[in-house]
Amino acid sequence: QVQLVESGGGLVQAGDSLRLSCAPTGTTFRNNAMAWFRQAPGQERAFIATISSTGDRTYYLDSVKGRFTISRDNAKDTVYLQMNSLKPEDTGIYYCAASDDRYITTGVSGYVYWGQGTQVTVSS
Repeated sequence: QVQLVESGGGLVQAGDSLRLSCAPTGTTFRNNAMAWFRQAPGQERAFIATISSTGDRTYYLDSVKGRFTISRDNAKDTVYLQMNSLKPEDTGIYYCAASDDRYITTGVSGYVYWGQGTQVTVSS
């Protein structure tokens, strides 16, 4: 069974940092673009960041540019989201997702595998 497993969420204060990790079980996504999405309370799941299969291209939601960094280590088959200078509005469930293509895309429909999500709570 193919799964994406996220880790690294938690409760932090504004200005703190967290690093989320995502790794697959049952398959490899080294040849797939990967992304992170966030679902805030009462809101729809929204794109945060994406990275191409080789890691040479990335794209971010404007509000996280300069604070968040998506990266991947294909030798470990793991994708990361480094989140710095966290704000209360960054609170939500963070989902890792894998595309069925190697190129980046920002839409939910472009991703076919999803993790269970990891909670990030930023207090003011």
